[in-house]
Amino acid sequence: MIDLALIGIGTGNPEHLTLQAIREINTADLILIPRKGSAKADLADLRRTICAEVLTNKATRIAEFDVPCRDVENPDYLVGVNDWHDAIVAAWQDAIAAHLPDDGPQDRAKSLKVALLVWGDPALYDSTLRIAARLDPAPNIRSIPGIMSMNMLAAAHAIALNDIGAPFIVTTGRQLRDHGWPSGVDTLVVMLDGECSFQYLDFEGVTIYWGAYVGMAEQILRKGPLAELGPQIVAERAKSRDDHGWIMDIYLLRRAAGGR
Repeated sequence: MIDLALIGIGTGNPEHLTLQAIREINTADLILIPRKGSAKADLADLRRTICAEVLTNKATRIAEFDVPCRDVENPDYLVGVNDWHDAIVAAWQDAIAAHLPDDGPQDRAKSLKVALLVWGDPALYDSTLRIAARLDPAPNIRSIPGIMSMNMLAAAHAIALNDIGAPFIVTTGRQLRDHGWPSGVDTLVVMLDGECSFQYLDFEGVTIYWGAYVGMAEQILRKGPLAELGPQIVAERAKSRDDHGWIMDIYLLRRAAGGR
């Protein structure tokens, strides 16, 4: 029996771990750390740093595994993602199987507590919960909430996510590019945007609050009129990605109430 804890770790800063997250890390028998190639080695390093700072249980084992690459050439985005998730499931299962108890029937009958450290919160624009549901046999899955990137963005800029009594929408760059600004809201939080899709919008009256590597030592923050900052952010994002080999960014767009 596998007891699988998906632990939200925020943006990788150990100071942002909840007490529940720290407790779960220390009750795990096995912590899995994904490797995403040399260009993204920082992401594995941050997980190792978290374990080094908060893990006090000497019996807990740490195992690393290579994350399969998604076929970005597949013209059917959903099919490509589905195939990618199947490959990740196989990688998880191999890593877990390599660390199952092997000291006899009594050990094998015990539940193995496995933990995965998940960026942000497993419930927001993250596929870890869906991937975990594909494991066979099905584990007992628990989701441990973490600080979401949009919370970190709002805190970094010292702003509220919503205007008084007003709704806001959390969406993706793909949705913004393909469908434009959603009707009925004046505030958008945009995630998973590798193309700076705000470039497809009418800039008039729109303010952007942008952040990259939010909560990390490399944090970059920009805020101001989209018409002025848009081109600067496009250039700065490209440079930062080249410098680090990867980038995580998020932004909030706000327009005057009732804007079009």
